[in-house]
Amino acid sequence: MILRIKNLFISPHHDTPEALRHKAAKALGVSDGDISKIQLKRRSIDARKKSDIRIVYTVDVSLKGSATAPPKSGNISLPEDPVYTVPVPKTAPDLRPVIAGFGPAGMFAGLVLARAGLCPIILERGLPVDERRKKVETFWDTGILDPECNVQFGEGGAGTFSDGKLNTGTHDTRIIWVLEQFVRAGAPEHILYESKPHLGTDILSAVVKNIRVEITSLGGEVRFGTRLTGLIQQAGRLRGVQVTNPEGSYSIPCDSLILAVGHSARDTFEYLLSAGVPLAPKPFSMGIRIEHSQAALNSSQYGAYAGLRSLGAADYKLSCHLNGRSVYTFCMCPGGYVVAAASEAGGVCTNGMSYSGRAGKNANSALLTGITPEDFPYPGPLGGMEWQREIERRAFAIGGGNYMAPASSVGRLLGLHSRGTIAPTYRPGVYECDMSELLPQPLLSPIKDAISIFGRRISGFDSPDAVLTGPETRSSSPVRILRDVHCQSSLAGLYPCGEGAGYAGGIMSSAVDGIRCAEAVIANINQ
Repeated sequence: MILRIKNLFISPHHDTPEALRHKAAKALGVSDGDISKIQLKRRSIDARKKSDIRIVYTVDVSLKGSATAPPKSGNISLPEDPVYTVPVPKTAPDLRPVIAGFGPAGMFAGLVLARAGLCPIILERGLPVDERRKKVETFWDTGILDPECNVQFGEGGAGTFSDGKLNTGTHDTRIIWVLEQFVRAGAPEHILYESKPHLGTDILSAVVKNIRVEITSLGGEVRFGTRLTGLIQQAGRLRGVQVTNPEGSYSIPCDSLILAVGHSARDTFEYLLSAGVPLAPKPFSMGIRIEHSQAALNSSQYGAYAGLRSLGAADYKLSCHLNGRSVYTFCMCPGGYVVAAASEAGGVCTNGMSYSGRAGKNANSALLTGITPEDFPYPGPLGGMEWQREIERRAFAIGGGNYMAPASSVGRLLGLHSRGTIAPTYRPGVYECDMSELLPQPLLSPIKDAISIFGRRISGFDSPDAVLTGPETRSSSPVRILRDVHCQSSLAGLYPCGEGAGYAGGIMSSAVDGIRCAEAVIANINQ
């Protein structure tokens, strides 16, 4: 018999398999020896009381045949987990489906279509992850940017150079399946049960490569260095795509295109608008990155428990509303680095990244102000994108080029003295800047007020020594590529997908939306 037990509390000082087995046996009223197996289903940290931090488990317990199970209660039940099955097309279509983009959305759309036997053709403007990593490191070291292969473009998408967060606010039966595919591709099993799972860019690099290998082994194809440049339309239907690679341009006949180009494919957005594909401006957020000492954050969040291996590097998630505007932290990277994330020549933007060990000296997070199309200083569907561009180019110009980023201390922003004890991690380097030169007041003023508010929630958040680096402009897509309930644009056969199309935010929700669009393609085949 297998029983699920929720809310098993373990002290961080005694977080061992033996202690967990004993707790589970006590909850069931059996002896430790009556348990044949324990499977972890969820692990989280309850740090609300700094004097009594606890690790909270949900487990599935297998009892030996002679053990008597207790009656079910609020914390004890039979396991009920959803099972996802890849849909199967009734017939093989005449044309292979095409996917533009090999980030999480395009990757999982490709994986589903490949397992369904449809042999998708996947277009990725960037390069395979190993070559991409070299391009990115060169950019961070020298300021030499490749606009076609960088932190935004290439195998794995923008998420490859991030903390690799796999938690999401969405609730979908496909989520556990996505995590299982990551594990199948080499990710550690703890992502299946950690409440805030993450991989880190080092592990993600290997995982995305293994998923690509599976797709190609099933008859799919990934064409790197190949950019979508046009849509072939006839009578309101998609009939093919135009693509460009270093050897030239050519067309691919197709009647299904999953458009998963990511939130930074600005040239694609511009082309779609000119081609008559319906677009709309979308609310998003912009701001700066803030860095603190990870050791100080650990002490603030965990008190006397700080430094215990069972707790790892502390994180946070903060938000407030100020005069109708939201300000919040986003993509928090414990033990991480602020990185150069430009994809267009002559513009500076930042992002955050961690390796799997989260062992860096600093913690960083985006500190963002929410904005709506009514705030945009530019009209039309691409108004938010143009505002991003304006701020990024201003950052580049102020620093004199070479992709140096503007930086300041919290002390300078708030008019306080700073000792300069925290070194910025951004490469290729920073220059001292008054943030009011970079960000317009509708963005900066709420952030200044929020820093003080957040300092009352987390001791040291408003430390004058904390470092601000900017701008953070690519939190999500400023554009929505409109689609119907069947995931299709008004151009039949075009499936806008993922974060770039405005239907996801992060690795997991993008992957789920990729699956959803692949299902829509198969459903259309089955009509």
